[in-house]
Amino acid sequence: MVLNFTVPIRMGSHMGELTHVDEKGVKMVEVGHKTEVFRKATARGRIKLKPETIELIKSGKTKKGNVIATAQIAGILAVKKTPELVPLCHPIPLTGVDISFEFGEDYIEATCEVRAYYKTGVEMEALTGVTVALLTIWDMVKAVEKDENGQYPSTRIEEIRVVEKVKAHPSQ
Repeated sequence: MVLNFTVPIRMGSHMGELTHVDEKGVKMVEVGHKTEVFRKATARGRIKLKPETIELIKSGKTKKGNVIATAQIAGILAVKKTPELVPLCHPIPLTGVDISFEFGEDYIEATCEVRAYYKTGVEMEALTGVTVALLTIWDMVKAVEKDENGQYPSTRIEEIRVVEKVKAHPSQ
């Protein structure tokens, strides 16, 4: 018995199909026929924290060490490990990763930019990098974010998204 896993989805005015499933089941999309071109993806997300936690991070007074440097390292490592974490992602020879942070009164916004010359995009890598950077911040400040019951009433990670995707064709 062969099960059909192809699922039609509505995309605007035409029907598309999911690229990672077919009549045989789940697959990694074939990219061998594609040309290697410059790819870039930028993902962004926020972690909401108490204002006093933000001040601790900015002043370098957290007990676990330099929160921002640790989050950058964790995010970069996560980008490199994306194909191990997201099963149908291609291993991509990356040319660069940058992770930066902007502080608000009660949040830190992380941005992860990933670059490569390859046959497929780097959106999943950028999303993975920004997510792990934000999770690392949470891990490093959870002791001061907890309430008296050990809960996190105001701490949250939100708005993780791809804000830019670039595919430069060879003629550009």
